[in-house]
Amino acid sequence: MRVDLFDFDLPEDRIALRPAEPRDSARMLVVEPDAPLSDYIVRDLPTFLRPGDVVVVNDTKVIPARLSGIRVRGEAVARIEATLHKREGDNRWRAFVRPAKKLNVGERIRFGDGSESMACLLASLDAEVIEKGEGGEALLEFALTGAALDDAIVNLGTMPLPPYIASKRGEDAHDAGDYQTLFARESGAVAAPTAGLHFTPALVAALEARGVTIHKVTLHVGAGTFLPVKADDTSEHRMHAEYGVITAEVAEALNKARRAGGRLLAIGTTSLRILETAVDEQGIIHPIGKDTSIFITPGYRFRAIDMLLTNFHLPRSTLFMLVSAFGGLAAMKAAYAHAIATGYRFYSYGDCCLLTRAADPTKTMLS
Repeated sequence: MRVDLFDFDLPEDRIALRPAEPRDSARMLVVEPDAPLSDYIVRDLPTFLRPGDVVVVNDTKVIPARLSGIRVRGEAVARIEATLHKREGDNRWRAFVRPAKKLNVGERIRFGDGSESMACLLASLDAEVIEKGEGGEALLEFALTGAALDDAIVNLGTMPLPPYIASKRGEDAHDAGDYQTLFARESGAVAAPTAGLHFTPALVAALEARGVTIHKVTLHVGAGTFLPVKADDTSEHRMHAEYGVITAEVAEALNKARRAGGRLLAIGTTSLRILETAVDEQGIIHPIGKDTSIFITPGYRFRAIDMLLTNFHLPRSTLFMLVSAFGGLAAMKAAYAHAIATGYRFYSYGDCCLLTRAADPTKTMLS
């Protein structure tokens, strides 16, 4: 499909720079097939679910994946910023680096304090450029490994706020908590699964009181989620891989709920993507622990998910393509136009929409 079909105009003042307080007071636009759009808040979510339904959340935890350092080449010193996005081993990470043209394979970057004194070596982290890819991507091999590397990243890194927030304000102490979900447990994401940011203990209690169960899957969200689609056609776009896990226990619980007539509500596109990676043609969800680069566009036949709670996404993005596949492109364009006109807040810290899957996947295509 043409990528320009997924374009729309968004006023700058619709981009949320802080989350709603409390989190479950965010607005929620309900989008159902062949029904008028309706406006609610996240706290109303339990009223749209039935006993036996299942909520699936992503329990990934965001690490402080943005590192700043220097590269020294003779007398020439260049400032380098790297955003880690996918771990490739005990001491290797793929990262987006800026400015990439300042780096050659084999060169060293010192993150943190750039001096050579012994005291400052304790506040620094060295990495060698192993290979360079497209779009500013590089494979970095660090001098530390395993838990020691994890600790150094926590000590030296900063929270990787999305570019549409970071360009308007700096990261501060509030973001350390604001940019983690209530369910964050498994470290490895460099971007938050933002639909989960709306959940509070009170909302979880209300869902459980409704007879709804909550199960956790893991998808370590990479910085590639913010990359623009530069191709003219969706068939030419390459997704970055992200690592995901569904345990045998969770897979069996989800399959049992579906056999009993329960619906599955994915909280966020990340939960949806790992579930759709794990499901087979018969709709059975299998336990997995592997990378996924699944790219969902209109015409895709969903097999695992019945409903989706998700934030409002960037124009021309893979995430807007995914929600257009789920709810229908024409329906989602109408929903986004309504959201813009009525003051909904967009992107990671913004409001959300509750979608029910279009029954016929061919209806997700724009006529």
